[in-house]
Formats: sequence, structure tokens, C-alpha cells
Amino acid sequence: MTAPKTDARPAACRRLGISGRVQGVGYREWALRTARSLGLKGWVRNRSDGSVEAVVCGDAAALDQLVEACRAGPPMARVDAIDQRAEAIGDWPDFTIAATR
Repeated sequence: MTAPKTDARPAACRRLGISGRVQGVGYREWALRTARSLGLKGWVRNRSDGSVEAVVCGDAAALDQLVEACRAGPPMARVDAIDQRAEAIGDWPDFTIAATR
């Protein structure tokens, strides 16, 4: 008997807008390590307005864990707000740092 096929697509995707003192403090590298440790896929980048943006896909519980971790961020960061919205499910092979936009 063979095991049933599982859908390899992530359960959910979210777009996060993170504002505060989040540039120049290692936030993207911290987010990269944290997202990968939770098995999430997607990307993170600096925005020209001083915020950080991320699109993150994976298990809904892992997404919740990442959002909670993002509220604190790395030691030198100060997060004032995180805006979240549902995002179309993407197909990223890993979690990466994208170019500033």
C-alpha cells in the first residue's frame, strides 16, 4: 500500500509590513534565519520608506509564530507596527532576502 499524496503547497501566505527601527539593525538577516527555522518560504526586503516587507508562506501555525517573533525582531530593532494581509499562495523554493524596493 502506498502513502497518499500530500499537497506540497503551503497552507497560507501573508504579506507583512513591519515599521519602526527595522533597517540597519540586521532585521532582514534575522527574519531569514527565523523563517527558515520555522520551515517557511518567501522573501524579506527593505522598503525605501524605512520599513521592512515580507511575503511568507507555509503552515498557518508557523506563520503565527513568525509574526509574534517579528514583533520583537533582533536585539537592536524597535518594531512599532506590523500590518498583515492575506497573500496569494506563491511557489518559492526557500526563504530569501530580496532587493530593496
